[in-house]
Amino acid sequence: MLFFIKITIFVVTNYQNKIYIMAMNKNTVLAWATWIMVFVGLALIALGAFRYDDVAGWGFAAVGIGFFSIAWVFNALKGRM
Repeated sequence: MLFFIKITIFVVTNYQNKIYIMAMNKNTVLAWATWIMVFVGLALIALGAFRYDDVAGWGFAAVGIGFFSIAWVFNALKGRM
């Protein structure tokens, strides 16, 4: 069986005393996920470089590079899903 799941994220804004509900499509969700993963990857690499001087720093940096690779995949998926 094949199930399709529809992901809809609603943003409620109040602009000029009117309430607008805007739904983000899949490309927008992937774009936000890409930027969040890039920032978390940068934070992990910074932790590995500046906070931990022993072997744990190498682990933090490796996980940060992994976050970059997953963000790259998310960016490549935009427009294809």
